[in-house]
Amino acid sequence: MMKPDPSHFDLPAPIPPERFEDAEAAVRRLELIYDEHTAFIRHRFAELLKGKPPRGRVRATYPQIRIETSSFAQIDSRLSYGHVAGPGVFATTITRPALFRKYLTEQIRLLVKAHKTPVQVSVSDEPIALHFAFPDGINVEGQLSDNMERPLRDMFDVPDLAVTDDAIVNGTFIPAFGQPMPLAPFTAPRIDYSLHRLPHYTATQPEHFQNFVIFTNYQFYIDEFVATARRLMATADGGYEALVEPGNVVTLSGSDSPTSGVAPSRLPQMPAFHLTRPGHMGITMVNIGVGPSNAKTITDHIAVLRPHAWLMLGHCAGLRNTQALGDYVLAHGYVREDHVLDADLPTWVPIPPLAEVQVALEDAVEEVTGLEGFELKRIMRTGTVATIDNRNWELRDHEEPVRRFSQSRAVALDMESATIAANGFRFRVPYGTLLCVSDKPLHGELKLPGMASDFYRRQVNQHLEIGIRAMEKLRAMAPERLHSRKLRSFQETAFQ
Repeated sequence: MMKPDPSHFDLPAPIPPERFEDAEAAVRRLELIYDEHTAFIRHRFAELLKGKPPRGRVRATYPQIRIETSSFAQIDSRLSYGHVAGPGVFATTITRPALFRKYLTEQIRLLVKAHKTPVQVSVSDEPIALHFAFPDGINVEGQLSDNMERPLRDMFDVPDLAVTDDAIVNGTFIPAFGQPMPLAPFTAPRIDYSLHRLPHYTATQPEHFQNFVIFTNYQFYIDEFVATARRLMATADGGYEALVEPGNVVTLSGSDSPTSGVAPSRLPQMPAFHLTRPGHMGITMVNIGVGPSNAKTITDHIAVLRPHAWLMLGHCAGLRNTQALGDYVLAHGYVREDHVLDADLPTWVPIPPLAEVQVALEDAVEEVTGLEGFELKRIMRTGTVATIDNRNWELRDHEEPVRRFSQSRAVALDMESATIAANGFRFRVPYGTLLCVSDKPLHGELKLPGMASDFYRRQVNQHLEIGIRAMEKLRAMAPERLHSRKLRSFQETAFQ
């Protein structure tokens, strides 16, 4: 295929490639290229709105990082990331480098250290879509008049789904002849796609998300999280800087009222709340509602932020007669009947428990409940969680599903946990699940309004405290210890 004639394009001023051994300097160069190229697109669009259409097709491209290695030199095999698999050329496009500054600096530092060769920062060939040149979002089409002489697509690049997929993380990416191997799990367009979807689903901007994420399927947990966060803000305890609520409503530490933001008139589909710390090392909590579709959707998008861990804290059906309402289930395996990930991650792929996460959760349960050892078994079981996509499974003939649950040794049933764990496995994000038994449908204890109210009031506070305590334990670990090698495939990207 012939390349387009550059003379037909309206291009920004050229920026020559440069090689860097200093990771911070490399990131500054990435920021320079990104800022100049997105500003160029925004300026040309502003001119169009003033009635001055561009002379040619407006095109600006993402910055990229590239490294070429020529040796199978021994690397530190204790690390699950920070090095490429062997000799070759590796590259990735970058978006929003200021947002990812800490992440990019660490990834580049490890790469240069491992291979003792500089990285090259340059302009790539991947166009930046007009919509993605506005990091805070804009209704591009809504700005245009109906009597434009030329279609928008004739003047600007627009989002292209052909280059926005998960082929790299799914392990299905095959580079064309002469094309570099991927250096990172996501391309810039794929990241931009998710960065623009996160505010839609959560009503908070990507920069507020923290590296430790808790998902829940009940608003009761969110209410308690917000109450806990507000107490921390008022007392300035715990080292947290701010609480950010939907609408980017920010309450700073030492204050009992917001200083910025506007609460939305109605909550979004999956509202997010952020208890922030320096370096994004705080805790984000998201109410994903009910069902595996929501669980997949939100984890698809949060994954591009490269969090250090995510947990599922929610309610489940207890499947054993020996369980009681309020007991905990620490998942060490999953039966995946959610179906939403079958095309991306075959069901024959095991989703293993991660030792660091399991230990953090069990230790947190011991500390909060005051029980340990054999006594802990009174209120917590470690076992298999079955996740299904049919909320009213109880209405089916019991013989077939109950037989399968028994054969799988499942101790609990829900609609989100396996999806979150499987997407953690797929995206190389450490994951874990601690559920609380809210009903026992096989044993005549259905989730009815009166029972539910008593249960929620008694148990939610303790369950959430356990989740926050577990996240604080994970935060105390070094990232390279937390990101497990068991999540990495044969041919992995160097970037975590």
